[in-house]
Amino acid sequence: MPTVTVFASDDSWIESGAVTQCHQVAALDGMLHVAGMPDLHPGKGAPIGAAMTSTVLYPHLVGSDIGCGIAVFPFPLKRAVPERLAARFPDLDVPIDPAWADLGEDDVPAGHLEGLGTVGRGNHFAELARVKEVLDAGHAARLGLAAGDLVLIVHSGSRGLGERILREHTEVHGAGPAADPAGYLARHDAAVAWGALNRRLIAARVADALGAAPAEPIVDQCHNLVEVRDGAYLHRKGAAPGDGRDVLVAGTRGTASYLVAAHAAAHAGHSVAHGAGRKMSRADALVRNRAKHTVEQLRRPPTGSVVVCGDRQLLFEEAPGAYKRIEQVIRDLVAHGLATPVVSTVPVVTYKTADKGRR
Repeated sequence: MPTVTVFASDDSWIESGAVTQCHQVAALDGMLHVAGMPDLHPGKGAPIGAAMTSTVLYPHLVGSDIGCGIAVFPFPLKRAVPERLAARFPDLDVPIDPAWADLGEDDVPAGHLEGLGTVGRGNHFAELARVKEVLDAGHAARLGLAAGDLVLIVHSGSRGLGERILREHTEVHGAGPAADPAGYLARHDAAVAWGALNRRLIAARVADALGAAPAEPIVDQCHNLVEVRDGAYLHRKGAAPGDGRDVLVAGTRGTASYLVAAHAAAHAGHSVAHGAGRKMSRADALVRNRAKHTVEQLRRPPTGSVVVCGDRQLLFEEAPGAYKRIEQVIRDLVAHGLATPVVSTVPVVTYKTADKGRR
């Protein structure tokens, strides 16, 4: 019989609808185990914040943003004045010409040029952050991180490529399994590679605009993907690979994020949380936060950072209060033996969308 385990404490905010979705997924043909992370919340057709193991490959359990992930780049700047840096951020809504990065069309996975070098909407972002606290000195040193260091955090996915792959599947098979698993995996792998390339291009654009040297990521983990493991398909939707890897668990625009050393075993789907996880739908967040906050309050969180976002609706939908408390998510990961915190970071400048009216 398939099993369902949610790695969250009684103090955690876990909607009953998300747990119901976990059990609905567990009832699918071939399912072996569903592991819900402490950032678990309801999604479209499947829970977000879950690792789902099955003998059958289900594309809808990965979702449309195949390849979405979070990368962390060293970002050596001598001075970091939020207002000045925010004014210099590039317009990451406008795609780049591949020639800008010395790329030919053959260098771009699946030849997908649409949206190249852009962040995207929703919960995606590019954030210049400062290391606030070192929680594991030895591990932080191995990553080259110290308190006060600046890093660039990039959260983005496959910018339409994954959506096209899922749509073409669902038009024929709905929420059913992949008729040609090998064919799906080949297209899926291209979308995963595209997402990783895109995060590097975004980082290069920001470095170029802010006068920093481009760097390779010290962390880059995809959290929407499927892998073949131990003869089964391990689907992750909003869950990061946690088998001996470093993962950035994202907070919000007004709170800390945590870089953790993950060591999750099979009972947790070899996975850890990918972020704070929503506790409000976008519709609820829009109504509640419009009544509670002004636009300027959301553009200037109490952390002293600056949020670059020209879309007022998105500001309300993505307000910190729409998410669970990141500290509770991290406590749950630690309590269940899934991860060890290495450093915490706090935002300096968070880019959501271009704000051309304020330039």
